[in-house]
Amino acid sequence: MTKLTITHIGGPTTLLELGGVRLLVDPTFDAPGRRYSFGWGTSSRKTAGPAVPPESLGRIDGVLLTHDQHADNLDDAGRALLPTVPDVVTTPAGAKRLGVTGLAPWQTTTIGDVEITATPSRHGPAWSVPIVGPTTGFALRTPGSSSVVWISGDTVVFPGMLEVADRFTVDTAILHLGKVQFGLTGPAHFTMTGRDAATLVDRIKPRAVVPVHYEGWSHFHEGRTQIEAAFPPDSLTWLKPGVATTV
Repeated sequence: MTKLTITHIGGPTTLLELGGVRLLVDPTFDAPGRRYSFGWGTSSRKTAGPAVPPESLGRIDGVLLTHDQHADNLDDAGRALLPTVPDVVTTPAGAKRLGVTGLAPWQTTTIGDVEITATPSRHGPAWSVPIVGPTTGFALRTPGSSSVVWISGDTVVFPGMLEVADRFTVDTAILHLGKVQFGLTGPAHFTMTGRDAATLVDRIKPRAVVPVHYEGWSHFHEGRTQIEAAFPPDSLTWLKPGVATTV
């Protein structure tokens, strides 16, 4: 597998350096403190700002946007950044709104030498899809590599997502966690719990597991403590905000 370097900026926002290509995932750069509406009476307050400002990122070859309809994955400052980036890849619905490249599950494009395949993602229970909207994950492969870097996106575990294990050998899994819940929707959760992630990892068997998107917003109901408790000791790779980490 080609060397992967990840810089965690905050929430789901990471800068991936893979095979000489620099990819920004889910750009969020607004200051903390504001409450954002997610529709249908749900909302969340941003509690932490970015560890790296956008002007300090350097060259960005592309943005991988798991979805555009929620501010915790694309906020105002992140949206302003998109026109400055050569390539943006997201869901087909998001692509229509933004005028960028849209991929349905298992469709593929390239940014530089990196092959990018969209993977299934479902941001909550099946009944919530018409309300919450579509999301996507991404599998990244460099030339000649037999394995991929996989970004889950905001998703729960469901059969379509488990196809990743059948189609790819996953070297590094970057998992969006946090157990998103809202009072309005009761016990339903809209991203994975630590236990969900542990079950997923048992199926996919990646070499490295990197948790992201479990802090920085008020709608998360599991943090690092709960996630660690679901996994064997020292089996997760935790990123320090703003620090480039080779995985």
